[in-house]
Amino acid sequence: MKPILDVCCGSKMFYFDKENPLVHFNDIRELSGTLCDGRKLEIHPETNWDFRYLPVADNTYHMVVFDPPHLLKVGESSWLAKKYGKLPVDWKTYLKRGFDERMRVLKPQGTLIFKWNETDIKQAELFEALETKPVFGDRGRGNKTYWFVFMKEDQQ
Repeated sequence: MKPILDVCCGSKMFYFDKENPLVHFNDIRELSGTLCDGRKLEIHPETNWDFRYLPVADNTYHMVVFDPPHLLKVGESSWLAKKYGKLPVDWKTYLKRGFDERMRVLKPQGTLIFKWNETDIKQAELFEALETKPVFGDRGRGNKTYWFVFMKEDQQ
């Protein structure tokens, strides 16, 4: 069993080693295509699990990476939807279920790394939907992408 689970790995954009042996790469999507600027987009995870319902025992992973879709106002077949995915209308329930599932599979004292972009949904709305706040987080200067860090407490 690998110690890290990335549940929405997509094309593994932020990985320095896209075949890192410590990471179990998962995404519900499989995709090969070309973006509007000519770049290739390849999404070929190890597994195609729905991040809301993981076939994994409780307390399995030391770290979970959660970079879910963040766009609501995007065309189904647009390059943005292909690259980042698209949230359903009931995004609050969708993300809350996914977040709770992340915490279930984390070991006690395990770390959840959550990447979020505020293009359509602000972080305050996100935290309200998740019914929690991270330990800490930060964003790049001049952009809307945040990285949040959560930790699973012993009693969860």
